[in-house]
Amino acid sequence: MSLAVLFAGQGHQHADMLPWLSPSPLLRQMGERLECADWRAALADVGWATRNATAQLVLTGTALAAWAELAPRLPGPVCWAGYSVGELAAFSAAGVFDGQTALWLAQQRAAAMDRCGQASPGGLVAWGGLGPDSVADICRSAGLHIAICNGDDAVIVGGPWPALLHGEQLAVARGAQVTRLAVSVASHTPAMRQAAATFAGLLATVAAKAPRGVLFSNVGGRVRSAERAAQVLSAQIAETVRWRDCMEEVRGRQPRCVLEIGPGQALARLWSRRYPEIPARSCDEFRSVAAIERWVGRWL
Repeated sequence: MSLAVLFAGQGHQHADMLPWLSPSPLLRQMGERLECADWRAALADVGWATRNATAQLVLTGTALAAWAELAPRLPGPVCWAGYSVGELAAFSAAGVFDGQTALWLAQQRAAAMDRCGQASPGGLVAWGGLGPDSVADICRSAGLHIAICNGDDAVIVGGPWPALLHGEQLAVARGAQVTRLAVSVASHTPAMRQAAATFAGLLATVAAKAPRGVLFSNVGGRVRSAERAAQVLSAQIAETVRWRDCMEEVRGRQPRCVLEIGPGQALARLWSRRYPEIPARSCDEFRSVAAIERWVGRWL
């Protein structure tokens, strides 16, 4: 049996996400940190939902609550990985730290990144259809950085908005598909260096453990120790998320199916485009835990 589990990043949170999710102590704690009695109703406000402070807490809390429901009914994963802030949930699911700590870290991570964003306002834009040479050339010309590498011709770039708009014009002129993301900071770029340093200091205070299974990071391959976990979690805030490479690592574990935990279907779709022979679905597509269990059971 080999199930790979991927934890989603922010950008797709919505009021109807994970409709089968049951109330839990962790979700109550998440609501308290959000100062919100009804987080689902609040997510209907797009401005509130896309705030960094909201999104990082919601993604971490709901993902871990979802995994707590699913884990007793599914085989143990052959590996875990998380996309951007999804790493907090992935590392917690793998036993590096508990859910309460993950919520605290999500809140502190968002706050540190927002402080950097206030000092250096910026954002993220997705480019599709450009080769590596074109991407590198435009980034040099516009003063941008590759924030996330999702595939051979799919990247997300970050930087200040004037540079992003200039880069968008250059990318469109070369035939790229361009999508501006609902993110208010230039995540995973040098603009976040101070946030990464702050987060490293916070992680040094956490009682972390080595992962209890195979865990992959966005910036450094397999994570085998608590010390390495802290290094990569802080580093990825200001370094390129190499999701393409992370998917390759997961593929190397030879999973028979892949389950995305979180809202939307972004990771499942990226996986399916790259590895169509290995089925992938998002748990946000299902209406019940039993339906997820049945789908996973088809392949294992």
